[in-house]
Amino acid sequence: MTEPLLRLDKVSLGYGDIDVLRDISLDVMPGEFVSILGPSGAGKSTTFKLLTGAANADSGEIRLAGKQLLPTDRPFAFMPQRDALMPWRRIIDNTTLGLEVQGMPRKEARKRVAPLFEEFGLGGFEQHYPQALSGGMRQRAALLRTVVQERPVLLLDEPFGALDALTRNQMQIWLEAMWLRHRWTIILITHDVREAVMLSDRIHLLSPRPARVEQTIAVPLPRARFSHPTARAEAAAIETSILDFLLSPQIREPEGLLP
Repeated sequence: MTEPLLRLDKVSLGYGDIDVLRDISLDVMPGEFVSILGPSGAGKSTTFKLLTGAANADSGEIRLAGKQLLPTDRPFAFMPQRDALMPWRRIIDNTTLGLEVQGMPRKEARKRVAPLFEEFGLGGFEQHYPQALSGGMRQRAALLRTVVQERPVLLLDEPFGALDALTRNQMQIWLEAMWLRHRWTIILITHDVREAVMLSDRIHLLSPRPARVEQTIAVPLPRARFSHPTARAEAAAIETSILDFLLSPQIREPEGLLP
């Protein structure tokens, strides 16, 4: 049996007297698309802070490829909720930013990024500034900036949350197609139950703060789900079970919300 690429084992974290994560345990397999769902303020984004080194766990262990993750390790490429494109940099230079931060010369970074513009639907826009792009194109540029770093795991924090409903659906369809082609290992944070079901292999459901993994739901639906009639029909039942959990009396939004 294949070993998990990433494993969190009884990880806990608090801020002062606020207990945010308590004994979080979850794993992610190589090439798997996993989502994390939970009530607002439960600590979904805090989990990403642990992985990126922006916060340190009070207890527990994080392992990557069987080895304990060290504070100096940077195996994750992070895409935030907003595209965070710099308006004074052309798209080609926005997409190379992560590589440049790692120390790669701009010329070399451009050579790595340039062949991917057509695949990401950005061909011909390399020399444009972000304000010339639509919301969906800006998100594709942000994802290109993320994946070109060639890190083992991609962390996507509600990447389509700021888009209108139609553009968001188009981006979800596009992301699934790209994932099927490349088989990136992805962890997605989302509040959109439908998005989680249609994109994920498994979904980890968090309890209210202090968060723990309350359920892990497998999504054994055929791909490509957005165009597969059976998948779309069966997804509704999974969505209902998740909503029943999230809206149950035991799942309440905590006071003093944290990310």
